[in-house]
Order: sequence, then structure tokens, then C-alpha cells
Amino acid sequence: MMASFMSYFGARRDPKQSARDAIVTLRQQLQMIEKKEEHLQKKIEDELKKAKANAVSNKAVATAALKRKKASEAELDRLSGTRLQLEMQVNTLESANLNAETMAAMKKGADALKVIHGNMTMDKVDTVMNQINDQRALADEVAEAISNPMGAPEIDEDELQAELDELEQDELNERLAGAEPVPLQQPPRAENNRHKAAVEDDEEAQLEELKASLAMSM
Repeated sequence: MMASFMSYFGARRDPKQSARDAIVTLRQQLQMIEKKEEHLQKKIEDELKKAKANAVSNKAVATAALKRKKASEAELDRLSGTRLQLEMQVNTLESANLNAETMAAMKKGADALKVIHGNMTMDKVDTVMNQINDQRALADEVAEAISNPMGAPEIDEDELQAELDELEQDELNERLAGAEPVPLQQPPRAENNRHKAAVEDDEEAQLEELKASLAMSM
């Protein structure tokens, strides 16, 4: 009794459940229409067979069969239109239900982000990041101070480079002093001239020897 009373005055119901119930009801109605369409289609085929069978022998029966066939076809057309409307309504409800569930999920996500962020603001984030950077810089300074020995003398880079150049020059001098002397080679032309002079002297000596032997024979 109370349930009927609340239903009569439109008690609040879950929108998701209402959408599901409506979709289930519409699908049940579609199944009934499909069964009715199958029955009408079979009836139309039967009336057509009856009209063909009596077209010659009993025209009155054939005519009545054709009239019933026409009436069934008209009813089938009306059912087809109704079925199309119901299918469109089911699709619309399913789409609307999906949109509603999607929006509900997105709202839950937004609420979760809101809880996670809490009282977080960009000013607070900037403050924390600046503190982190300051502490990091301080840590670098402490590490550098620890790694450098206390009281270490400052090094003159120019003096260090001059000492390095001096050591390098000393090393080169020692290498040059310990190296073997390189023999000097005479130019090839001078060597040829000496050979040519020796050949000419030999020929002249042979000529003098030949003259002496001729003089002795005379």
C-alpha cells in the first residue's frame, strides 16, 4: 500500500535504475512486436495461397482472401513503424545512460583530484620549490667547503706554466745530447767528379806507359 502510494506521488528513484527498467521494458515490447510481425507475415502468405487456389474455381473466396491479405499487410506496416520508433528510443536511452555514467565517473575523478590537492595552491608550490632550491645550493656549498683542504696555498698559474716549460726544455736538451751524430753525406755530383778524375788519371798513366814502351823499342 505504501509502495503504491509513493509510486503514485512520484517517489524519487535511482536514475540509472529507471533507465535500465525503461530499456528492459522497451526490449520486451520489441520482442512482442517481432512475434506479431512473424504471425502476420505467415498469415499474409497463407491468404495469398488461398487466393491463388480459388482464383478460378471460387472468386468470392479468392477475393475475401485478398482482402484479409491487404488488411494484414497494412497491420504489418504499422507494426514496422512502431518497431522502428521503439528501436530509436532504446538507442537514445542507452546513449543517455552511457553519457550519465560517463559524467558520474568524471565527477568522481574530479572529486578525487580535489581531495588530493587539498589546500594546495601555486603560491605554496612556489614556496616549497624555492626552499628546496635554497637547501640544494647550501648542500653544494657545504660539499665544496668539505672537499677543499683548509689553509691550502693559492697556486700561481703563470708560475706553474713557466716551470713546466723549463722542464720540457731540459728534457729536450738531454735527448739531443744523448743522440748519435748523423754522418754528413756528400752531394752525389761531387762523388761523380772524384770518380771521373780517378778514371782520367788511370787513362793518362796507361798512355805514358805506352809511350815509354814505344821509345824503348826504337
